[in-house]
Amino acid sequence: MDASGRSIPAAQFRDQCLRLMDEVRATGETLIVTKHGRPVAAVVPYVDQAPKSIIGWSDDIDIGWDPEEPAVPPERWQVLSDPDGVLSGAPSGDER
Repeated sequence: MDASGRSIPAAQFRDQCLRLMDEVRATGETLIVTKHGRPVAAVVPYVDQAPKSIIGWSDDIDIGWDPEEPAVPPERWQVLSDPDGVLSGAPSGDER
């Protein structure tokens, strides 16, 4: 029925609930509970730990910069302090 797991009618699930939960835990497979052939619930295996980050987060990570220091060194601020200088290289309206 559903590619993510096998399905079972709600009445059958009700009658075999405890055994089916043990089965889900043992196999790691999702069980879809249906009513009149339509999915209404999913029994999924419980995961004891939160999934790890794809970058493998660690307390040992060293960012390598001081968060109190500016990201752009002050000696490079002349462009930011001179708005006309920022646009001086842009083409004029006639050149576009």
